[in-house]
Amino acid sequence: MTATISGWSSRGRATTRRRRDRVTRKEFEQHVAEALRSIPRRFRNAMKNIAIVVEDEPSAELLDEMEIEPPDTLLGLYQGTPLTERHWGYGNALPDRVLIFQGPHERESDDDDDLVVAIAETLIHHYFGMSEEQIEEIEEKYWRGEDDEDGDAL
Repeated sequence: MTATISGWSSRGRATTRRRRDRVTRKEFEQHVAEALRSIPRRFRNAMKNIAIVVEDEPSAELLDEMEIEPPDTLLGLYQGTPLTERHWGYGNALPDRVLIFQGPHERESDDDDDLVVAIAETLIHHYFGMSEEQIEEIEEKYWRGEDDEDGDAL
């Protein structure tokens, strides 16, 4: 069974805030790579068979379909078979996709560091199907320089 899972909207902040100038696509993709590296190893290592695709904006049709209206927006979208629905025979499948929308991430972020954190949160949320509250718990526990379960530095 395949499914499309939507993300949370606007991280609880209005999207009308002005932010620094837009970054280029290449710079944004570098931020995506940095966000991936920042994800705690135990989660990063579990991310298998996934394609991360950057798009400028969610389409108006997609926002309408998902009933998302301003000031809310869509930061990302998961397309594929959710982890909770994969069974023993799941394999040799085309990669699932996480769409990352550049424009909404830029408008939601105050600076490059905030942008990287927002991208990492979106990736974890969409791949693992975690709520914003669960992501905050992970941040507090694992992104604050603590050791992982094996005692290795993250």
